[in-house]
Amino acid sequence: MIDLAVYNRDGQEVESLKVDESALGGSVRYPLLKQAIVMYHARKRVGTAVTRDRGMVAGSTRKLFRQKGTGNARVGNIRTAKRVGGGVTFAKSVRDFGKRMPKKQKRLATDSAILEKLLSNNVVVVDDLRFENPKTSDFVSVLGNLRIASKDSCLVTTNDMDVNLYKSARNVSKVSVLPVAQLNAGDICTHRKILFTKEAFMSFLKRDKVSEN
Repeated sequence: MIDLAVYNRDGQEVESLKVDESALGGSVRYPLLKQAIVMYHARKRVGTAVTRDRGMVAGSTRKLFRQKGTGNARVGNIRTAKRVGGGVTFAKSVRDFGKRMPKKQKRLATDSAILEKLLSNNVVVVDDLRFENPKTSDFVSVLGNLRIASKDSCLVTTNDMDVNLYKSARNVSKVSVLPVAQLNAGDICTHRKILFTKEAFMSFLKRDKVSEN
């Protein structure tokens, strides 16, 4: 069992939670975690680079001059890649770099990412993180009270999308806000710290498991 402290916004411990490692897979599955990170990075690649091949260049398809007897090197039509303004050899075309993983594997990878953060003491739980109005200074003050250094990247996870919290955090460097339903191994691993609200953390632990069928 992992003992996890719950803090208030002033950085004072108000209670403690016990987390069973078996609820998160029991151990960190590093090969699966790597596979998930590669997938999320691949999905961010934009495959829109295009260069014109000979079929996309304007010009006649007629051979410029006959093959033999002219004394010149043999050449094809004006659109060939050998000539200035011709098409590109092995031209780039639009492609999708995205990779896929089964839903159950993505769930297990997310569990492993959270478990790794727990074992390395990089998970912080706060009892409440609501703001009446968007205010970046108040949010930065809370991070300081929770001993989350400004140099550390942090993923703030809430139970639902909180507009005031999002607006308070969007100008803070290296900080991202994400609802617990959208939590994934890629975002977890690209941030050093992860800050849960207590409601979001309990929701994550109690979420429905993927059916074995």
